[in-house]
Amino acid sequence: MRNSSMIRRGLTAAAVVALAAASMTGTASAHGRDSGPGHGSGHGPGHGGRQHHPAPPDYYVSLGDSLAAGYQPDTNTNTSEAYTDQLYAKLKKQDPRLVHIKLGCSGETTGTMIDGGICTYHGASSQLDAAVKFLKAHRGEVRYVTLDIGANNVDSCLAGGTIDQACTAAGVATVDTQLPQIAKALHRAGGDTPRYVGMNYYDPFLAVWLTGPAGQTLATESVQLSTVLNGVIEKGLQHNGFALADVSKAFSTDDFTDQATLPGLGTVPLNVARICAWTWECTPYQNIHANTAGYGEIAAVFQKTLAHRR
Repeated sequence: MRNSSMIRRGLTAAAVVALAAASMTGTASAHGRDSGPGHGSGHGPGHGGRQHHPAPPDYYVSLGDSLAAGYQPDTNTNTSEAYTDQLYAKLKKQDPRLVHIKLGCSGETTGTMIDGGICTYHGASSQLDAAVKFLKAHRGEVRYVTLDIGANNVDSCLAGGTIDQACTAAGVATVDTQLPQIAKALHRAGGDTPRYVGMNYYDPFLAVWLTGPAGQTLATESVQLSTVLNGVIEKGLQHNGFALADVSKAFSTDDFTDQATLPGLGTVPLNVARICAWTWECTPYQNIHANTAGYGEIAAVFQKTLAHRR
């Protein structure tokens, strides 16, 4: 996802080094090393002359847009607060050998994920190409693959208090064509060992509800668009071996009935309240990205989905 001033950032230097190193040696990632001198390297010749080698790492490969990259508007940069990072921290408690290969790219669309053009990846032409090459090189060693993509295909269609219907139709059609290509390529490269999970989206434009009657009409229309986009995403994922992390449901996206109280704003629909609580939309930043708590909620949905996909 992106906002009107979204910067186009390359993969962080750490992640580039990680991907290159992991591709060559299978022991490094953007989050450091889990083995090596002083870290489970075993007994050397001074211990009976037997050399014990550490077990190879397991991998978690994450792909996506700025949500996977952890963009935060207060620092105007990608961070380690992404749902992918928070999910990794949870998974690593269960598997201390787990290494995170974080590929997310702010501003990514389905098209740029396939063809490249925004972020750069060592030895690869695009985010998808980087992931496919890594999955092939480490077939059988990757435990988890997560994906979020498609929001940037339509985000620019909602601007100036209106929804450009032609723009949204074209964007959704592109997701319908290209998301299955992405999911299929990942599954084919990784084989049957990894657990594959992709997410649908919350609707940040629900915050316009707070501006009055016209905004409430637009918020309702935006949920209709969100429902269509999420339906296409769900179909593309599930037809290609991915389970769905239902983030839209966790954010109560279509729930205008239940009410909640927002400090200083009074009673509002639950879906609006959750957007205000879990994104930056109702702050002076007026930004569509999840905050730390929101990224945590998304991570929790992924964790629950992965637990059911054993």
